[in-house]
Amino acid sequence: MSVFSESISLQAKGFADMHNLTPRLKEILKASKLKDGILTVILPGSTGGITTIEYESGVLKDLSELLEKLIPSDRAYHHDAAWGDGNGFSHLRSALIGTSFSVPFKDGKLVLGTWQQVTYIDFDNRPRSRKLHVQLVGE
Repeated sequence: MSVFSESISLQAKGFADMHNLTPRLKEILKASKLKDGILTVILPGSTGGITTIEYESGVLKDLSELLEKLIPSDRAYHHDAAWGDGNGFSHLRSALIGTSFSVPFKDGKLVLGTWQQVTYIDFDNRPRSRKLHVQLVGE
C-alpha cells in the first residue's frame, strides 16, 4: 500500500458558491500513479461541504434553493449571538452536507457515475481562500 497526498487551493465567494472538483481529482489520481484504492478529499473547516451531484446549472440552482429553504440565511441562529459573525446558517449547512468525501478508484479511474461530479460548496457569508486536502491510499 502507498499513500499520496495533495491539496487543492481555491477562492470561494461564499453563499453556496460551487466548484467542480472532479477534473482536479482526476489529475491528482494520475499524478499519484496509483491504480486501485480510495481517494478522500476533506475541507478542514466547518462552513463548506463536499458532495456529489450532476454539475449542471439547473440542479446546482435547485440544490442552492433547497438549502435556503431548509436552513435560511436570513434568520438568526444561536451561533450568531455567540460569535456575532452572522454565519450560523453556513455551519448548519456544512454539518448537513459534510466536509469530506471518499471515492474508490479502479484501474486508475475514479469510480463515479456517468454524470456524478465531486463538488465543493462554500456556505460562508463572505469570500474565503480554501485549501482542501486530498489523500489517496492504494497500490
